[in-house]
This record gives sequence, structure tokens and C-alpha cells, in this order.
Amino acid sequence: MSVRGEARLYWRVLRYLGGYEGLLALAILATMGFAFFDAFSLVMLIPFLNALFGDAPLSVGSSGSAMEWLLTQTVGRVMSPGMSAQDLLLGIILFMLAIFALKNVFDFLKRYLVARLEQSVTRDLRNEVYGHLLDLDLRFFGRTRAGQVVSRLTGDAELLRSLVTRNVAQALTAFLRVIAALALLLSISVELTLVSVVVLPGIFLVWSRVVRRLRRGDRRVLNLAGEVSSHIQETVSGIRLVKAAAAENAERKRFGGLTQDYFRTFLRTETLRAATGPLSEMLAALGTLLLLWYGSHLVLVEGTLTGAAFIGFLGVSMQLYSPAKELSRLPATIQPGLAAAERVFEFLDAPIEITDRAGARPFTGLSEGIRFEGVEFHYVEGEPVLRDVDLRVAVGEVVALVGPSGSGKTTLVDLVARFYDPTGGRITFDGVDLREYSIASLRSNLGIVTQETVLFHDTVRANIAYGLEDVADADMERAARAAHAHEFIGALPEGYDTVLGERGTRLSGGQRQRIAIARAILRDPPILIFDEATSALDSASERHVQEAVAELLHGRTVFVIAHRLSTIKHADQILVLREGRIVDTGRHDELIARDGTYRYLYELQTSGA
Repeated sequence: MSVRGEARLYWRVLRYLGGYEGLLALAILATMGFAFFDAFSLVMLIPFLNALFGDAPLSVGSSGSAMEWLLTQTVGRVMSPGMSAQDLLLGIILFMLAIFALKNVFDFLKRYLVARLEQSVTRDLRNEVYGHLLDLDLRFFGRTRAGQVVSRLTGDAELLRSLVTRNVAQALTAFLRVIAALALLLSISVELTLVSVVVLPGIFLVWSRVVRRLRRGDRRVLNLAGEVSSHIQETVSGIRLVKAAAAENAERKRFGGLTQDYFRTFLRTETLRAATGPLSEMLAALGTLLLLWYGSHLVLVEGTLTGAAFIGFLGVSMQLYSPAKELSRLPATIQPGLAAAERVFEFLDAPIEITDRAGARPFTGLSEGIRFEGVEFHYVEGEPVLRDVDLRVAVGEVVALVGPSGSGKTTLVDLVARFYDPTGGRITFDGVDLREYSIASLRSNLGIVTQETVLFHDTVRANIAYGLEDVADADMERAARAAHAHEFIGALPEGYDTVLGERGTRLSGGQRQRIAIARAILRDPPILIFDEATSALDSASERHVQEAVAELLHGRTVFVIAHRLSTIKHADQILVLREGRIVDTGRHDELIARDGTYRYLYELQTSGA
């Protein structure tokens, strides 16, 4: 990335400080106070050493210097003529104690305010990323691994937090400490100050040489961390398959390869980062040796500087080199945060393709029916999934979709739920283009039950009432009874308040499906979608689920995708899809009589049985 691009990225990151200007201003003031008193505490060595060795306490060497004036206006106010040496030293020590106390008060305030600021920014950032992720379309999640999503929302957001606040605070603290140290050094000796800054350009040059290589390395490290997270998530989700296939060793090998790549990349990057530290440290040591040589010349040969002032200068110069090295390392230090920012902003910049149009109307239910008019759709340009689909569904009809895998059945019902928009043609509800309705009102009037039932690590009650508020116990129980789920729920340790395991692992497949059906019944939607809801169940579980489904179909417009054709004999319409086209339509008996694809599929299943 170019310097200009990096600057734009950093300024975009700093926007997250907006809204916290007051907190930021207080943090800056506290940092300024800390920087001044941190440097000034070492200046106090000058009057202390002078008094200890019997010299004039405020003497620096050259009469009328800025440092003498500063000492006179501060520590000089606790001195009085005729004070004994012991009293003078005690007064200076007490003044030094006050200076250290003030320094640490400002240090505490700085740390507290920065911590409050960075946690506020982290909260806002995570909320923004998470909110945007919820608004993104299924197309995005189809091309993005879940582990990468989790990695960017957690680890990358944490690094970005450091970039927004901690790195800013460190840079500001270092800068103010450099300014305070330079001001105090100049007030002691201009010549020595010029000597002390000779090595600073070299320190900055050392770090500037490695910044781009560190940026590439940090980006690679974060990507590999996301891959490790993705692999863990996939393995945990598919642990039954891993064990059933006796693939533990194979998974260990795959995971070991990922962690080894991460180890090598991380070590290579950190080795480069670590190597620059000693180089800048050597330059700082060279600067200190130059100071020792030239300062001793000013004290012993020219006599323009007292020994106490020289020792005080050395102490403050240490306060110059330390923050200067921090500033020189800043471009390298912020590289992990910038790499994380790029990855997080990739999510934030991902376009939301399914949005409400201006003035979108609320959808309250069907009165006439649904129509597909020349609908086409593709996920990838040039590879159509649906082609020229024309279809009429009257209100209250049950429409079944059948066909071989990949024929477009699930895609067709996904268009009804507006998970995607058609790439050609249109879908209307009661003659109104589906895109004219608000998304929230449309989906709140849909009930969707899929083969892979989604249950959360929460109570049975929360899972049934998911997405609804203030659900009465009686309504929930009525929905559960209609779904033939009340009996097994009552047998759970805490009934409706039993916390289900992740993905509902405490329940059987049929029980999970009946919880999902109870959820749909409770919503009382006018439109239902069943996507192979019973294909993975055994016969006993399927019977229970079919009884629950029968309760749910009454009086609703229903789309059913079924692999077991025996379950859709009574559908009002059966659509046969092949390669994205509706190749046949009719009732069960009519399709059997035509000797087409439907009859072939039906006989294939019944003969297999």
C-alpha cells in the first residue's frame, strides 16, 4: 500500500474517536501533565546535587540561563536565606516528592482515560461490524468462511482498538515527552542538546526501512490466524464425521500444517521487528557516549556547565531517547493494527445488495397470490441457476418443488424470502413487485423450516420465541402442542427453561425439527417454506414431524421442497425443475400419468423402497 493509501486508512481508523472529543481532550491534558513532570523530576537532580556538595543550589553554570530561571520559580520558592544544608536538602527532597506525586497522578489519569476511550471505541467498532454483518446478504456468507468472520470480529477488532487508541496514546505520550525533554535540555545547554539529537535521524531511518515488509508479514499472520480459527470451527462442527471416519490423525496433520505455517510466518515477522530494536539501541548508546565526551569537556575544560547540571542533563536526555525510540518504532508498531484495519474494513465495505427501496411499503399478508414472471437468477455471471421461470401460486395453495440436486429448488424459495433478488424478471405478491415491500415486514410474515434446524445455546422458550417479544406462556404451549413437541419438552429437566446445547445437541433430529415447527406456528405466518424438512429423519421422527406439519399448513400459502415424493401427494401444485427450468407442473396423479421426470423419480424411490 502506498504512503497516501496508508494515511487514508489511518485517518479512517481515527474517525472512531469522533464523539469522544471531551474524553480525548482530558486524556491529552493528562498526558501533557505526565510528560512535563516526568522530565522535570530528573531536573531536580541539579539543585539536589549542588546542595549536597555545597554549591549554590540553583547554579547551572552560565548565569541567567533559562534553567536557572525555571529552578528559581519552582524549587527556589521553598528556600530561604540562612537555611542549613540539612534543611535545604530536606526541602528539595520534599519538593521532589511532590513532583513525583503529581507525575503519578497524571499517569493514573492518563491510563484510566485511555482505557475508557479504547474500550468505548472497541464497543462501537464491534457493534458496527456485527450490525453490518447481519445486514449482509447470503451471497457474502456463501463466499466467506465462518472462522474468518469470527477472527475479524474478535482478534482483528482488538488489534484495531490498539491502533485507534493505545497506539495513538503511546505516540502522543512519546511526542510530548520528547517536546518536554527538549525544552528542558535547551534550557540547560543548547550545545549539548544539539549533540544529543545527532543520532535521532539514524534511529528513525532504521525503522523506516522495515515498515513495508512488516506490513506484509502482519497481514499474512492475521490471515493464517483466521484459517486456524476456521479449521477449529469446522472440526468442532463436524466432530461426529471426524470420529466416524477415524480421521483424528488426518485432522491433526492438517491442523499441524496450519499452525506450522502460522508459526513460521509469525516468527519471521517478529524476527525482523526484533532485529531493528538493538540497532536503534546502539544508536541511542552512541548518542549517550557523545554526550559524555562533550559534556565532560564543558564541565572540566570550559567551565560553562556545573557537574550537577551535566548529571541532570544526562538524566533528562534518557527521557529524550526512550520516547524518541518509541516514535521511531511507531510505523512498525502500528502495522498489525493497519493490517487488521484493512481486513475489518473489507467487511464494512462489503456492499449490502438486498436493501429497502425508498418509500418501501409494509407487507401484511396475501389476498390473491404470488407470481413469478420470467424470473432468472445466477450466482456467478454466465452460470444461470434459474431460467425463465413463470409461475402462479394462488393464496392458500400448497406448492411442492421436486427435481434432481442442483435444479434450483432452494434458490427459487430463497427468492420468495428475498434472500436474493432476481437477476432477470420479477416476483409479485398480489401484483406488487416483491422489491416494493420492506424486507423486515416481508420476512416477519414468513415461516421457514429447513432440513438443518438452527437452534441456539439458549432455553427452549427462547428458541421457540426467537425474533418475537412478550410471548405469553399459553401461546407458546399452544404452538408446542400443535407441533407435537410439548410432551418431550415437559420431560426435559427444566421444561421450557431447559438450556439446549449448542445447535440443540441435547435433542434428537426429530425433536429439533418440531421445535422449529413450533417456532413457525407461533409466528402464525401467512406464507410457509419447507426446505427438505424431513429428509434426514427416520420413519418414526418423520411421522411426528408430518403430523406437526399438517397442523401448520392449514390456511396458508406453502412452498415445500421434498426429496421423499410420497410426502407431497396432496399438494395443489407440483413443480418439476431441471437445470433451472420448470419442465412440468400438475398434481400427483396428473404427473404420474404423463410418464415424465416426476414419474421417473417417483418410481425410482418406490422401487428402491
